[in-house]
Amino acid sequence: MSELERAALLIVDLQNDFCPGGALAVADADRIIPVVNGLVKFFGSRDLPILLSRDWHPQKHCSFRGQGGSWPPHCIRGSMGAKFPEELELPEKYEIISKAVEQEKDAYSAFQDTGLKDLLIEKDVQTLYVCGLATDVCVKDTVLDALREGFSVYVITDAVKGVNLSPNDSRTALEAMSSAGAELIDSLEILSL
Repeated sequence: MSELERAALLIVDLQNDFCPGGALAVADADRIIPVVNGLVKFFGSRDLPILLSRDWHPQKHCSFRGQGGSWPPHCIRGSMGAKFPEELELPEKYEIISKAVEQEKDAYSAFQDTGLKDLLIEKDVQTLYVCGLATDVCVKDTVLDALREGFSVYVITDAVKGVNLSPNDSRTALEAMSSAGAELIDSLEILSL
């Protein structure tokens, strides 16, 4: 894994509203936080870029049920639900990528209308290590877009959790990411480098 020198950690949508007690909670989402904290320390100690994507919705976003969308209101910009959990140990240096910021445009991928690709190119990143929420929605779309944009991608399987509207959604999503060219990896494989 010599690619680590041009690597970055991308934490997808690890926000209060997707954690237990939130408006759109993913079961056991909080269990990945200690793993993510270990990854943040690892990447931070090597001065590698750390990026966090977040839903940053306007009050009446098109994805909300009241506007004909699929989801309850969540991650409304500036709200407690849109914040990162207090337990998440953020480093001194990190970048925030805000997505789905326009009322009439939804975005599941952190690459969609965010400038993330250009930011990664500017930072000379070739390889992304991806973790966060939710495996079968925003993580999957972000990973598939990253691969389409030509990045190498590792999905950290013990640092993602899925919504699982159907019981196998997360497994199916991991298989789709793997088939598209992503490597599935355990955090311990990274931390032992």
